[in-house]
Amino acid sequence: MLTIRRYQPSDHAAVCELHKTALLAAGAHIGGCAWDADLDQIEAVYLNGSGEFLVGTLQDRIVAMGALRQTDPDRAEIKRMRVHADYQRHGFGQAIYTALEKRAQELGYSVLHLDTAVVLVGAQHFYAKNGFKEVRRGQLGGLDCIFYEKQLGSGGSL
Repeated sequence: MLTIRRYQPSDHAAVCELHKTALLAAGAHIGGCAWDADLDQIEAVYLNGSGEFLVGTLQDRIVAMGALRQTDPDRAEIKRMRVHADYQRHGFGQAIYTALEKRAQELGYSVLHLDTAVVLVGAQHFYAKNGFKEVRRGQLGGLDCIFYEKQLGSGGSL
């Protein structure tokens, strides 16, 4: 059974490895660059009182993760949603996302937003299933991306 808990500094190496492995498996890894700098500052970027960073463990192994960070007083971004390829389709990503959405509501956010690569079709279906609506397309780090938003507290419609 998956255990979800808040990130701890001792998780750093495992979180970075999961991030890299999951993106490589999905064909969306663009290499260590400025886009990954937040992973070296998890406490400052996510755990500063206005966000969250969760890990999901099985027998003390981190197999899932996800984060939430404030972008405006009423808006937060879902980031770093990852599930190890060996553990996908077990509901672990949904469990992490559900916990992050709950935390966003506790922190008073009214809108969640995120981006995902066009090549990550599974992620697109996942976000649509969770009430996110596509708002635009563009590029990030050389990847074609889709940008999504979700209104909280009113059934997920914008």
